[in-house]
Amino acid sequence: MVDAVVVGAGPNGLAAAVTLAQHGLKVSVLEASADIGGGTRTSELTAPGVLHDHCSAVHPMGIGSPFLSGLDLEGHGLTWRWPQIDLAHPLDDGSAGVMAHSIGDTAAGLGVDGPAWTKLFGPLASGFDDLVEDLMQPVAHLPRHPVQLARFGVHALQPATVIARRFKTDQARALFGGTAAHAMYPLGRPMGAAVGVTLTAACHRFGWPVAQGGSRAITDALASVLTDLGGTIKTDEYVGSLADLPSCDLVMLDLAPSAVADIAGDALPPRVRRAYRRWRHGPGVFKLDLAIDGDVPWTNEACRRAGTVHLGGTYEEIAAAELAVARGQMPDQPFVLLSQQYLADPTRSAGSINPLWAYAHVPHGYTGDATEAILAQLERFAPGLRQQIVGQHTRSTAELEAYNPNYIGGDILTGQNTPLQMVMRPRVGLNPYSTAIPGVYICSAATPPGAGVHGMCGHNAARAALRAPAAQR
Repeated sequence: MVDAVVVGAGPNGLAAAVTLAQHGLKVSVLEASADIGGGTRTSELTAPGVLHDHCSAVHPMGIGSPFLSGLDLEGHGLTWRWPQIDLAHPLDDGSAGVMAHSIGDTAAGLGVDGPAWTKLFGPLASGFDDLVEDLMQPVAHLPRHPVQLARFGVHALQPATVIARRFKTDQARALFGGTAAHAMYPLGRPMGAAVGVTLTAACHRFGWPVAQGGSRAITDALASVLTDLGGTIKTDEYVGSLADLPSCDLVMLDLAPSAVADIAGDALPPRVRRAYRRWRHGPGVFKLDLAIDGDVPWTNEACRRAGTVHLGGTYEEIAAAELAVARGQMPDQPFVLLSQQYLADPTRSAGSINPLWAYAHVPHGYTGDATEAILAQLERFAPGLRQQIVGQHTRSTAELEAYNPNYIGGDILTGQNTPLQMVMRPRVGLNPYSTAIPGVYICSAATPPGAGVHGMCGHNAARAALRAPAAQR
């Protein structure tokens, strides 16, 4: 007999389970896959001993998460590692925009744009601990730090294009544009700056670290905490209906809204079912993992020390590529995110063979093969890399969805970042985690605060469940 069942053992499902177990509930987590972790799984995809993160790779919001930071995950095996440089964005002339943990070092490298960079991101970074307490809550809450939140909102509500105009150099404009493109949303539309502002401020507060041994170390640590609290995890446990679940008081669903509608069926009130069916998924990604012999022969020296490298050229090129993807068109030169986690964490390599993690933004449900487009962007800024490749592994949008059913159409964010969906996710309501079925809650990345390995969607959903009167659980 258990008090609560959590469906899905991704970071949010495990966070919900830990939160409930901390309050004395007997919790069981059911995972359809053979492995826990959702998007944080890690394995040898290309060569023996070479570790690749399957999806999520770099974790500025993980180390800054109010929930995760309070769990002593380090005592359960998690070790954070930082590269010398957090982010580099190379350009065709051999230069690069470079972002470091230190805002002073970043500003110095940006030359004439240094003062503007510091003026914009300095106050947000210095107050990020306060800011994140409000950012990681539903929109409908009483702000704890209204001044800091208002300062953030002034910038975040703008299109990224407006923010980019503050900078005079291609390097600074591209550096911000590539970070804003993590939203997978056109940079010229309202709120197109929100993700870029958040991730840049997070970098200057915490850096962009990786988990030693792979991102799976984060969910392994969460699972260890849960086990210590008496919770259980069962893999290979597919749930097709609420009727499949054991008797319990609470059910937490770490699932996309459409999957919740499928599982709940007629138990969902019609208005909620319609909202979940209307939930829109955004562009997809095409994943490419490479094993290379030696280091990447970047033209720009800073890229050789950067944990993350954004490949897309100038701000204007990135904006055009992201707009094309949003319109369902595959650009010839897509925006590519690449991580060299082994620079911070050598345990991922096997001798001289190093892992490279990369994906390109592609249209939702894209059926083509983006391998060549990604390799072309790599060769553009690191000529000769092809000769070093000794292994590769790809995942298309369909394969990503098969790997994690929450990634519908290859959408790893579990929902399009339109202004409405960023503010009212996954439906209009004072309690976004409630399904309106007593005792049943949704806790996936479709709920506030959204995508990222921070566990706050699950933590917030569990807290909402615990606050509900016992008769409504």
